[in-house]
Amino acid sequence: MEIEEIGSFPPLPLLSLNHISLLCRSLRTSIRFYEEILGFVMIKRPSSFNFDGAWLFNYGVGIHLLKNSSVDASDFLRESRPINPKDNHISFQCTDVGLVKMRLEEMGIKYAKATVEDSGIKVDQVFFHDPDGYMIEICNCDNLPVLPLSSSALIKEQVPTMMSASCKRAAAILGCGIMMESMMESLSMEMINMSF
Repeated sequence: MEIEEIGSFPPLPLLSLNHISLLCRSLRTSIRFYEEILGFVMIKRPSSFNFDGAWLFNYGVGIHLLKNSSVDASDFLRESRPINPKDNHISFQCTDVGLVKMRLEEMGIKYAKATVEDSGIKVDQVFFHDPDGYMIEICNCDNLPVLPLSSSALIKEQVPTMMSASCKRAAAILGCGIMMESMMESLSMEMINMSF
């Protein structure tokens, strides 16, 4: 199917991210990592599966771990790889990036840090690997307001509630009061209306 043909159809009726699925060498090691380091909880997995695995859940998303004994250990990503913030990764919001770094240091987990800045708003990021070398990012990315560039009708319907929360965060970060928050929200809505 050509890209032009795809654009003539409406997008799929998606609701949200449900889960990500990761191959792992050791179920026990990976389960322990996702439970103890990231705070996930094991949940019931369908009994009809004929392969080893585990389902975990928290923060509105599932992690499905798949034990694949037919794959050689050397085929997996390695924890010893350099930590590259531009590599594929899973990202989680956090309440305190400084506390995340302190706890990772206490546990002896190597990490890389980065800072992103846009219009005076800073986002702190911490990157590290899980036991199989998959990259994890912990950040305060919610500091950045979500400003859609698309003219999708679906986005237009969802923007007012997204913008309100983003404008409140931006106003709090910038130390602005209710008047400034209201002005930011109004400006954001005007910008969005112009784009549609």
